[in-house]
Amino acid sequence: MTEESVLRHHDREVLVHAVAARLVARLVDLQRHGTVPSLALTGGSVATEVYAAVADSEAASAVDWGRVELWWGDERFVPAGDGDRNDGQARKALLDRVPLDPRRVHPMPAADGPTTDLDAAAESYARELREGGRDRFDLVLLGVGPDGHVASLFPGFPQLDVEHTIAVAVRDSPKPPPERISLTFPALERSDEVWFVAAGDEKADAVGRALDPATDPHEVPAARPRGARRTFWLLDEAAASRI
Repeated sequence: MTEESVLRHHDREVLVHAVAARLVARLVDLQRHGTVPSLALTGGSVATEVYAAVADSEAASAVDWGRVELWWGDERFVPAGDGDRNDGQARKALLDRVPLDPRRVHPMPAADGPTTDLDAAAESYARELREGGRDRFDLVLLGVGPDGHVASLFPGFPQLDVEHTIAVAVRDSPKPPPERISLTFPALERSDEVWFVAAGDEKADAVGRALDPATDPHEVPAARPRGARRTFWLLDEAAASRI
């Protein structure tokens, strides 16, 4: 049975540093038990602040960064170097500041890469996960949109019904840019732990609905992904105000 916990933090700043500390501790613990941690990262402003806080933390030196495997839960299908890219934001905040093994960093394809077709790009990422034997994660990080979306799985979109594919193409996203790649629900749930990180009162309604067992994931996608062992909702008081 999955353990689900809601952890409230006084404000956004406290949340960011608490999640950063928790993330470092989790990586160290996994490595202590001989695991090469496999993480699926998320985008968004709060996540980027968490990554920067990890890089700034003195405790970050306890992590063997060369033995951390990084993937992404979703990505904007724009050219490499575009400011909208989740991987670019993560690189600036954290990845370029710690000694990662480049072979263990797996960004999703860019629109100007070898695979310029969106569907083919999604399939290439799914293939990379399968061939690397890493279609299961130790930890998936997720944000929550005000509409309840997670990764690039939006309310009412057909990708919510995909059950037999790891990654899918997303078109006509209600948030720009319109073309994206996203892991599917089953792929996000192939993780020991799922951490939702959200801050601000504009997220409160979505968070409250996602935690209601009666909510349809087609209406609030955040209601679906759960870790195989644990699910954490890491929130500031504003985002938690309607629980």
